[in-house]
Amino acid sequence: MNNLHRLLIDCPDDKGLICKITNVLFQNNLNIIKNDEYVDKNTNHFFMRTEFAGDLDAKELVKQLKKDLKTDLRIELNPNRKKDIVILCTKEHHCLGDLLIRYAYDELNANILAVVSNHNVLQPLVAKFGIPFHYISHQGKSRPEHEAAVLKALEIYNPEYLVLAKYMRILNPEFVGHYNNRIINIHHSFLPAFIGANPYKQAFERGVKIIGATAHFVNNELDEGPIIAQNVIDVNHRYSAKDMSRAGKDVEKNVLARALKLVFQDRVFIHGNKTIVF
Repeated sequence: MNNLHRLLIDCPDDKGLICKITNVLFQNNLNIIKNDEYVDKNTNHFFMRTEFAGDLDAKELVKQLKKDLKTDLRIELNPNRKKDIVILCTKEHHCLGDLLIRYAYDELNANILAVVSNHNVLQPLVAKFGIPFHYISHQGKSRPEHEAAVLKALEIYNPEYLVLAKYMRILNPEFVGHYNNRIINIHHSFLPAFIGANPYKQAFERGVKIIGATAHFVNNELDEGPIIAQNVIDVNHRYSAKDMSRAGKDVEKNVLARALKLVFQDRVFIHGNKTIVF
């Protein structure tokens, strides 16, 4: 539907919130297609995601909602359209390749505007899909200098989200601040276990019985941002660290794709350092 919209509201819980919100939509001749709500009992906080159809004046609708709810609230009103994204990668191809194929077959619900990398290893792969590729080497640059160069390239595209598809660089707070709650990373471990480098080696040395992957928003703490999606698979003593790594790559690309689907469909609320996912 071209006139389909998604309304996300979160605020302190109170009586009658669902009634007030849906009444505003009714008064504006908008038809609710689907509605989900949740109350976090620990913080007494209300979350609601509503899909609705109809013609609207977005600014007036938000203004009326704020007036009728009379509380401190966050409102996000999004049309049903694809998100604009830029992918950051390094050398590993599995997550990037999976996203490029999904994009080519219109399964990503996003427009990949460009790919940025600190190595040129994956440029031939990206070229097959006709997507701009920016090789910005980190060699001979300090981290702030390299990130400034990356930010300059990103300014060309003004993406809504950055996707770190095995981008093996730690981002400084200044960089993250430009895209607060809009950077999504895939980590090759079932967080919070085995954070940082060589997680499969860590897992092998501990003799783990499951391995997994975690997709999360990036914040200023290494691998500790709000988690969007996770999954695990069984392993055993016959798996070497390399076997675990090969098996883990399939988990990584699937978890990343699932997380992006949730985010791009406006199904994810960030609440503190965790997420509410509808």
